[in-house]
Amino acid sequence: MAKRPVFIPENNKISFVRELFIEFKWYPGFAKTQAQKSIVAMHLAAKDHGIDPILEISSKSQKRLGVELSAFNLMLKVEGHRPMSVECAFQGSKVFERGGPFTDLYVVTSIEAKKDSRLRNSGNVIRFSFIGEDFPSNPVTSFYDWLYLKALNQNKDLASQLLMYKGFTDIAFNPEKSLNCQARSAALFVALNQIGEIDKVINDKKYYLKLITGRSGLSNETPLPQQRRLFDLDP
Repeated sequence: MAKRPVFIPENNKISFVRELFIEFKWYPGFAKTQAQKSIVAMHLAAKDHGIDPILEISSKSQKRLGVELSAFNLMLKVEGHRPMSVECAFQGSKVFERGGPFTDLYVVTSIEAKKDSRLRNSGNVIRFSFIGEDFPSNPVTSFYDWLYLKALNQNKDLASQLLMYKGFTDIAFNPEKSLNCQARSAALFVALNQIGEIDKVINDKKYYLKLITGRSGLSNETPLPQQRRLFDLDP
């Protein structure tokens, strides 16, 4: 058995995304078919909690939409630059204690960007710098979410299909090992659409940060409860 979160959009400004941890049968192995069995089991268990329909967002998704919305595949367009995946934009914008940003990662494949050795050998991430614009490292998922929101807003057809779902999963995401999750970013996009905030968030970074934290200019010493204020976690 395993426990993984389903990310549920909340149409209020107190908790934009709720995480509901679902217990389900896990099918071990690296084969795509095994992952898809686990996805089916998780979604069936989530349905018992009243969450339906659910979209798996990953390369393992059984739906084409879910595969296209993977951060490895979802493309972001920036004036004066070649289109890049959300994954490449995120990895290439990290500024470390001993280097970065490694902007050459903007133009490689997503898997090459994720596996670049410099990301593991340059110390801790202290901030992000994307196309000359700095972004704080706290709240911890804010930069990744912002990139994903901007890319989704540029891909209107994909975004419109996303709005029909009540919950989102990423079978590879383990909250004990990772912080950023494309399924959570998708749920945030739906929530911001529901409350009519998405356009302002996309166009005003300062407003976005203030909206999700309650205040702007957070330091690297911001305590974890404040970092997680955006989300309402179920036990």
